[in-house]
Amino acid sequence: MTPTSMSKGANLPVAARQVRVVLGWSGGPGAPDADASALLLRQDGRVRDDGDFVFYNQPRHASGAVRHSGKQREGDGTTDTVEVDLQALESEIQRVVLGASADGGTFGQLSGLRLRLFDAGSGEELAFFDMEATTETAFIGGELYLRGGRWKFRAVGQGYASGLAGLATDFGISVDEEPGTAGGTDARNLAGGAVPSAPPARPSVSPSVPPVPPSVPAPPPGPVPPAPSAPLPPSPPGSAPRLVKGEERLPVDMRKRLSLRKEQVAVSLRKHGAVGVRARVILVLDASGSMSFLYSKGVVADVVERMAAVAAQLDDDGEMQAWTFASNPARLPDLVLGDLPEWLERHVRVGELTLFRRKKPKKGLLPGQVDMRAVGIQNEEQKVIAEVRAYVRDHPVDDPTLVLFFSDGGVYRNKEIEKELREAVEEPVFWQFVGLGRSNYGVLEQFDTLPGRRVDNVGFFAVDDIGAVPDPELYDRLLSEFPSWTKEARRLGII
Repeated sequence: MTPTSMSKGANLPVAARQVRVVLGWSGGPGAPDADASALLLRQDGRVRDDGDFVFYNQPRHASGAVRHSGKQREGDGTTDTVEVDLQALESEIQRVVLGASADGGTFGQLSGLRLRLFDAGSGEELAFFDMEATTETAFIGGELYLRGGRWKFRAVGQGYASGLAGLATDFGISVDEEPGTAGGTDARNLAGGAVPSAPPARPSVSPSVPPVPPSVPAPPPGPVPPAPSAPLPPSPPGSAPRLVKGEERLPVDMRKRLSLRKEQVAVSLRKHGAVGVRARVILVLDASGSMSFLYSKGVVADVVERMAAVAAQLDDDGEMQAWTFASNPARLPDLVLGDLPEWLERHVRVGELTLFRRKKPKKGLLPGQVDMRAVGIQNEEQKVIAEVRAYVRDHPVDDPTLVLFFSDGGVYRNKEIEKELREAVEEPVFWQFVGLGRSNYGVLEQFDTLPGRRVDNVGFFAVDDIGAVPDPELYDRLLSEFPSWTKEARRLGII
C-alpha cells in the first residue's frame, strides 16, 4: 500500500492500534540537532500535569501508552521516533500533539524535514508529511486526535520562534523563567524535583532525576573503625570470597549483602573454570535521557552495589574504575569498597539536565562529582569505549581488564562502535555488555557472530528487569564468557 502524502491541515483516519511517528531530517555543518516529543492533552487542549509531556528527558509516560524511542542514523539523515499505543491511552486523553525542538539553531537550517506515520504492528507506512521551516526553534509536525470514537491524524506544520518553552506553555506545561528575566520566578523541574541551586541561563523544562533514594543505607554513626595494620591474606581468587581492605567500614546490612554476593561470584567463577583468575574491573554506566527512570527508581544504584562484589572478588585491591556516558563520557572517581554508600549517593545519578543546556556552572557540586549537564543525553557509546581503551593503554597492569558496561539501548553509532571494539581485539580487555530492558542494542547483539577477529572479545545479554534476576543467575551470565576469553587471549599472547 502506498503511503498517503499529506499537505498542511489534511487529516487521515487511523485504524492501527499502535502507531510509530518518525521525524526525519538532514543537516550539514553547523546545523542544529532536533528532538521529537509528545504532549498528551485533555479535551480542553491542556495537559493534566507535567507528566503528560514525553521527551528525551522523560521518555516514557506513566501509563506506558506513549514512549520516546530515540534517534537513529539513516544514511545521511537522522530520525527521532515517538511510539503511541492508542488503545492504552487513558480515556481522559483526547489528543496527542507530536512536537519537536531544535537544539543550537532553527528548523530552517535542516533539510528534508519530514514526519512519517507507521502502523507499529505491521510496519506499514501510512502517511508522510513534508514540512517547511524558516526561523522556528520548535515545531508541531502533527497530532493524533479522537473524533467520534475513532482516532485520526492531522498534519499541522506549526512553528514557534520562542522555542520549546513557547510550545510547552501553550499546552499548560510549567516553564518558569530564571530570576531577573521578565515575569520570571525560579526555574522548576517538571518531575517535581528540587529547585536548582543555580538558576539556568535560559528557561528550563527538565524532569530531574533525584539522587539515589534514601533507602540506600548510610554509614553508621560514630568513628570509623581503623583498618587492619596489614591486609588479611586473600584466598585464591575464584575459590573463596576475598576479604578486601575497607570492607569492615560498610554498614552491617550492606556488608552482609556483599559477603553473600562475593561467595556467589566465587561459585560462578569455579563453574566456568576460572579459579585463580584475577582482573582489573571497570564499570561503565549509561546516563542517557532514557535511563532516567532506572536512576530514579534506584535500579542503577543496586547494579553498582552488585558489581562491587565482582571487583571485590577479582581485583587485587577491590577497587573499580568507573565511567558514565551519554553524549560525552566522564570519568567518575574510583569506587573504593569502604566508601560504597557515599559513592552511590554522590555519583550514581543522572543529575540536572535541561532542554536548553544551561551554561552557568551548577553550584553545590561536591568534590569529584560530575556535572551531568556536560555529559548530555544522547547515546554515544563509541566515545566512552575509546576513552576506556586509552586508560587501559596508559595504565597497564599484569592482569586482564573486565569492562562491565550497562546500557538500556538506543544504540545507533553501529559502525563507530564496531570499529572501536574490532580494534580492541588485540588489547587485554574483555567487554561485557548488559542490556537493561528490551531496546535497540544494534551491533552489540551481533558481536558473537561477527567474523574477522582472532578472539571474541565482547559478551552481551539483556534482561527485562535486572532487579528481578537473582544474584546466582546474574553472576553466571555476567561471567560466562570472560573465563574462556582469558584462556584464548593468553594462548594468543594478548595477555
